[in-house]
Amino acid sequence: MAHRPRSEMIAETRAKLLAAARHAFGTQGYAAASMDDFTAGAGLTRGALYHHFGDKKGLLRAVIAEIDTEMNARLQQVSRRAPDPWQAFVAECTAYLEMAVEPEIRRIVLRDGPSVLGDPSTWDGQSACIASMTGALRRLAGDGTIRPVDPEATARLINGAMLHAAQWIANAPDPDAASRRSVQAFETMLSGLLTDRPAA
Repeated sequence: MAHRPRSEMIAETRAKLLAAARHAFGTQGYAAASMDDFTAGAGLTRGALYHHFGDKKGLLRAVIAEIDTEMNARLQQVSRRAPDPWQAFVAECTAYLEMAVEPEIRRIVLRDGPSVLGDPSTWDGQSACIASMTGALRRLAGDGTIRPVDPEATARLINGAMLHAAQWIANAPDPDAASRRSVQAFETMLSGLLTDRPAA
């Protein structure tokens, strides 16, 4: 039997740990999830976990990064289906708020994430999100769709509102209702950027 490349074995070990941790964090929550349980579930040792992720907190950060990548891919699909750039921008923002009701995203990303890793606006993926939103707003202002605004400042304000609303949804007694209310309010708020606002 041919020896597998070391890089392939490392990637497989990492993927096994991520999958086991993601399942444990999603079903039990970060605090209740035992490192021994998910290393055993992956057929690995604590040593492998420490080697790849440093500690349980590092593993949570990696699980959130994986979920974040998947969320971004879904948001891009939503954006591509929209009929024009403005509706793509709005659809992407509101789809994020709709995702906040999903059990795994609620528990891991929006509840445990901030309590363990701190303010989500400081997480690694946020700078890319701000840059992407800034570019979209700059293009929308450039083609006259929205008023001439400072694109970065506006992106940071919108992003902050989205993060805060998503955490409210995740912690609300009725997340579905909170999501619907947030989406409606968000669409109204964003419409204020348009150069030709529809009559109230």
